[in-house]
Amino acid sequence: GAFVSPKGVPQMSDSSIVVKEVMGSVRELSVLVPNVRGLERAMDILADDADDSNNISDDISSCVTEIAVFGSASEQFSHNNINCSISESIDRFREVTDVVKEHYPKVKIRGYVSCVLGCPYEGLNITPDAVARVAEQLVAIGCHEISLGDTIGVGTPRRTVDMLRCVKSAIGADANNNTTATAASLAVHFHDTYGQALANIYAAVTEEDIRIIDASVAGLGGCPYAPGASGNVATEDVVYMLHDMGMETGIDLEQLVMAGAFISDVLGQESRSRTAQAIMAKKQQSSSSLSSLGKGRCNSSR
Repeated sequence: GAFVSPKGVPQMSDSSIVVKEVMGSVRELSVLVPNVRGLERAMDILADDADDSNNISDDISSCVTEIAVFGSASEQFSHNNINCSISESIDRFREVTDVVKEHYPKVKIRGYVSCVLGCPYEGLNITPDAVARVAEQLVAIGCHEISLGDTIGVGTPRRTVDMLRCVKSAIGADANNNTTATAASLAVHFHDTYGQALANIYAAVTEEDIRIIDASVAGLGGCPYAPGASGNVATEDVVYMLHDMGMETGIDLEQLVMAGAFISDVLGQESRSRTAQAIMAKKQQSSSSLSSLGKGRCNSSR
């Protein structure tokens, strides 16, 4: 869920309902907040629900495992997305991380950096150094993990690798993408507007040893402040590729595809996942073939 202004992002206005529904049934729960006010709103809801539940302890950390703050490598996008400059956003996030560390020490803090490879307002004029500066500041205020997002999906493998190397150098990440001082890890977050998301992920995994990948079931999502940008890369497509690379994800691809089919049906739209489309087509073909066999005639003679 995202506890942001319902006027600015009406799609997230019912996040509290979603969070309440899943509390206690998931191992990890992350909520996105833009400032201390959003944090307080999220924690009030979680605390109220914890008090009313026999299954959830009063400790907030048993309800939510992670708080996320979201900044940008683009000044114009920062102003349009969260109504402040990059510098001001870091000050707001510091207030959030200070409260979390003081009152909810078991809760981790994740930092997002948007527009790491391009911006809807500044174009491709986002340098790796600009991304690295924001990532470094997020680490400094206590973020345990930094997600680097290609918000408008314009990145390519070459620019992805260049950006990752610059960020890793700035925050002192080792070969396992951990910093010795802060234990901050790097994640990648790609939208698939230009069809480069999987290629970018492959480059990040094979060339820069990235092991944390953000994705969305059925390729759902997008950004209201990035006109024309498609949804996040489909989780089904990422898992299919990683499994073929011999990597363990702990995800059952067949079940994942069914989950994507379910939510796509609820939303009344087709899944954007090519993998899901292929698997579901095979299932339908197999079902159709079995149905045809069942309808065949059986002639008998005496």
